Amino acid sequence: MGATLVPAQVRDDRSRPRAQLPPRPRAAHRTAKGIAVHTGGTRFRVRDLYDPELNVRYGSWYLRHLLDKYGDERTALAAYNAGQENVDEWRRNGKGFAFAETRHYVKRVERLKTLYRRGYAKELSSASR
Repeated sequence: MGATLVPAQVRDDRSRPRAQLPPRPRAAHRTAKGIAVHTGGTRFRVRDLYDPELNVRYGSWYLRHLLDKYGDERTALAAYNAGQENVDEWRRNGKGFAFAETRHYVKRVERLKTLYRRGYAKELSSASR
């Protein structure tokens, strides 16, 4: 996972109002429960999602899982936004990302990633040595 992907994804998530619920809250909570166990936790509480450290840990683990599953960043980001079931169905049917929100999300994260890469070019190049 590139050094600019997680900050770009986190920045995009932070730009939305806190009270905004995911489109499928039950699925999001079920996913978060599984992530909590995979990242060293023993249980999940909804309030965990509002703890910045846990939220980034859960999101990073889940994004890595999606990158491993799909093998490309755009599809992983789409699954992060729209859910794996939707992305799997779109792929089975040979469709692109069916939700406008998902297409916009992927573009926003890619744009933010480019901005981070440009803005932190010096730091990123020294970190890779």
